[in-house]
Amino acid sequence: MSRRGRQRTRRVITPDLDRVEFQFGFNMFPDIPRPFNVTYQCYSVAMLPGNERQDVERGGKIIMPPSALEQLTRLNINYPMLFKLQNKTTKRETHCGVLEFVADEGKVYLPLWMMHNLALEEGDLVQMSSVSLPVGTFSKFQPLNPDFLDISNPKAVLENCLRSFACLTTGDIIAVQYNQKIYELCVLETKPGNAISIIECDMNVEFEAPVGYKEPQMPRKEEEEEMAVDPAEMMPEPSGFVAFKGAGNRLDGKKRKDSTSSDQASPKPVYVRGIPDYDYQIGTLKFIRRTVKKNTNENEENNEFKAFSGAGFSLKGRN
Repeated sequence: MSRRGRQRTRRVITPDLDRVEFQFGFNMFPDIPRPFNVTYQCYSVAMLPGNERQDVERGGKIIMPPSALEQLTRLNINYPMLFKLQNKTTKRETHCGVLEFVADEGKVYLPLWMMHNLALEEGDLVQMSSVSLPVGTFSKFQPLNPDFLDISNPKAVLENCLRSFACLTTGDIIAVQYNQKIYELCVLETKPGNAISIIECDMNVEFEAPVGYKEPQMPRKEEEEEMAVDPAEMMPEPSGFVAFKGAGNRLDGKKRKDSTSSDQASPKPVYVRGIPDYDYQIGTLKFIRRTVKKNTNENEENNEFKAFSGAGFSLKGRN
């Protein structure tokens, strides 16, 4: 048989990827994370078959079907698993984490407060997509009811409740349960973005005044106003010669109409704030007593001069 009639065969050798990875010590073809984008029917946690799940209502995590876990594993998404929920009809969106993968296929179960934020009803469609959020450093909340101030330590209560949350979104109204009562808080501000991750982070929390809260006005008692001391009364009386200190007298011996007493009170010095009493003697104590002003209008009316008000006498003797 001639050489031309012979068929030449070539052997193609393909490299083994496992051997290449073992030889160089790293994976030359790493898996690139791919986005997760699925549409589910949403229901509240009360519709979840089985026992009641109050732990889902108290937090910001949802329950997804088992097929979602398998798909997320193949897509090689970043951890922790965070998702953006969007209502295509109302264009509202929020962010959440996942608690378990035990829901029925094609369904997700959300907390009731999250459905209210998205304006969703039972059985409506919700768009879910995987996201990567920055770690939160600051958040500001505003209670929607002044009853939130009745809690002795509201910051500690909020910190304990946020442990069930994975992320926060600006504009959301979250529900906090304490002492068998639900308090609603509005997320006013989050930093460094409008949506943040709060898993294992050091975040500063501030509170705004509750909606409808008014500062209490403390009425000033009348007794405190009467007990107020005039600073001029605390000044010491002048010592030594004082001009025109004596009482004035009329030539006819009658009392003056403009004076109520024979002794005229000496004028007190003007009080100037910030100037100490240089005449103070060490060891002396001064007790300030409140003087009650008596109503002297009646005495002034009795002492007022009235013409022809005296008793009359005749020159002749009386019969």
